[in-house]
Formats: sequence, structure tokens, C-alpha cells
Amino acid sequence: MSLKVAVIGCGSIARHRHLIEYDVHTGVEIIAVCDIVEMRANEMAVKYNAKAYTSYQELLEIENVDAVSICLPNALHAPVSIAALNSGCHVLCEKPMATSSEEADQMIEAAKKNKKKLMIAHNQRFVPSHVKARQLIENGEVGKIYSFRTAFGHGGPESWSIDGKDSWFFKKDQAFIGAMGDLGVHKADLLRYLLGEEFVEVASFVETSAKENTDVDDNAVFILKTESGAIGTLAASWSYTAKEDNSTIIYGENAILRLEDDPNYSLIVQYKNGEVVRYELGQIQSNNEGGQKNSHVIEKFVQAIVNDTTPLISGEEGKKSLEVILAAIESNDTKKIIKVSELLYK
Repeated sequence: MSLKVAVIGCGSIARHRHLIEYDVHTGVEIIAVCDIVEMRANEMAVKYNAKAYTSYQELLEIENVDAVSICLPNALHAPVSIAALNSGCHVLCEKPMATSSEEADQMIEAAKKNKKKLMIAHNQRFVPSHVKARQLIENGEVGKIYSFRTAFGHGGPESWSIDGKDSWFFKKDQAFIGAMGDLGVHKADLLRYLLGEEFVEVASFVETSAKENTDVDDNAVFILKTESGAIGTLAASWSYTAKEDNSTIIYGENAILRLEDDPNYSLIVQYKNGEVVRYELGQIQSNNEGGQKNSHVIEKFVQAIVNDTTPLISGEEGKKSLEVILAAIESNDTKKIIKVSELLYK
């Protein structure tokens, strides 16, 4: 029996990730698609032999779907996810999951109340080099983690978004935040996954310096401290105009891990004794040709539903990654180091 799914929002992330991956999954049937731009909904409906809607409320009321993907502007993630959960659907929501901790809590509560799965689409956890690095850290091969640095930057969403320079990504009332929400929250989630611990303190500098006619951030740098005292930096940027950077380096007691930092080897391990191990694990998923094509997010979401297991990136996990970003916003606004447990801007 196939899982009946709908995709709400027919922009670039739906077209290049969700719809493609649902379509090739043997256990899934795409029943409906929705977009406020009727032409987009109709185009995807024809392509995937689904029914087109311009109202998500109408879709949820009429269609008997098992699960939905929420591929909408950030400010709509929480209200539409909650509506879908209350309609009896499992929900896969794009990141960042919400615009506040309160919204995230409401999503988590709706999932619990309706006994439905809620998963957040943080695909960095499924990149082969990241999976291998976590294994090396978990089994103690790297030793104590001292420091780290990670970056996610490209030239901006105008080359990726279906609306180009007019994209919702640049409008604060729809996007909430800019590069931090588009890229930074991915790396906050990745670091939590790799290090296996939470961040307790955050300091940040956040700027709008590369893009015109926008009121969201396009450059942000965080300093992060974990529970065990490891410290490092996270950079999120829409100003890396020549080449995308999605690299992470972990500095440990016994080794340095270089992830997605070399054009030929997705993971390089430099051991303290001088040994160097180079792994060819396939390129990271990107918007460029040659990048990993399957994010594995759809696959993991479907598995959680079919097997009745907790999604690998649950609502609770998504909230913890979101709160790193919220702490960075508060730090930049107050010019103070923020304890994540004492967030004011919830």
C-alpha cells in the first residue's frame, strides 16, 4: 500500500528535492500539490499526475493524504504544519522549522496530540562525509573535541529561488531571517549532530552588507560553546560569489577532520601521529552540477512513518537547532554572549 502524500509550496525546494524524491520512492504516491501561484501548482500537477490546489486549507479538507511536505516561506512553516497535523497528516517541514521557540513548541504539541510524525528537513546529517565523521567522533577515534569551524555560503538565493531577486527570501515578513535561516540553521544542526552535544553559549555578529533592497541578514558569524567546553565558529553567508563553501573542520585530541574541504576527498582525517586518511564518499548535495542528488530526507521521513519510529530530525531536534539561531539574533541585538537556556527572544 502506497503512502499518499501532498506537497504544499511548488517553489525550487519542492521541485528539486521533495517532489523528485517522492516520485522515485516506490512506497509513495503524490496525490496533490499546492501553490498560491496557480500556474506553478498546475505545472507540477501535470508533471506528477496529481491534483492542483491554490489553497492548502482546501487541499487538507478534500484530499485524504497520509503525509505532507511544507515547502513554504519560513513564516508559514508553523501555521501550515500545525494545520496539517491537526488534519491527521504526518508532516515534513523545511527549515528553519519556525520563527520562534513558541511556534516550535506548538508544532511539537500538535504532532503529539494527533499522534503524527513531525520531521524537519535538515539534510546535512545524511551527507556521507558527515555520517562517517560522526562515527569517528562517537567511537573515540578523534578523542576530546577542542574546537571546530564550519561555513555555509554561496552567492545568494536569487540564483536558486524560483522568484529570483524578487524572492520571499529577501523579505523579512516572510523569511524572518536571511542567510542564518537559509544556511546557518543547517550548520547549527550539523554541528549538534557531529559533536553529540548541545551548545550552551552563543555570540554573534550579523550584517546585511552584500545584498540591496532587503531587510534580512546576508552575513553572520557565530562563536559557539558546547556543554563540554569545545568552542568554534559558524559562518553563514550570501556573499560567497565565486564558489560555494559548505565545509566543516573538527579539531580533536587525536585528529583533525576536514569535511567537504577538498575538491577530491569529501573527508580527510589528519592524525596526530602524522597519518593521513582520505575518504572518497561522494560529493555533498548542492545546487551545482555533480552534487549529491538524493538528500535522503524523504527516504528517512517515509521510513519513520512506515516503521512507526521517531524521525531522525524530530520537532524537538529542529527546535534545538533553531534556538542556536535565536540566540545569535539576541546576541547581535544586545551585544552580549547569550546562554541558550536563558533565551529572551523565544
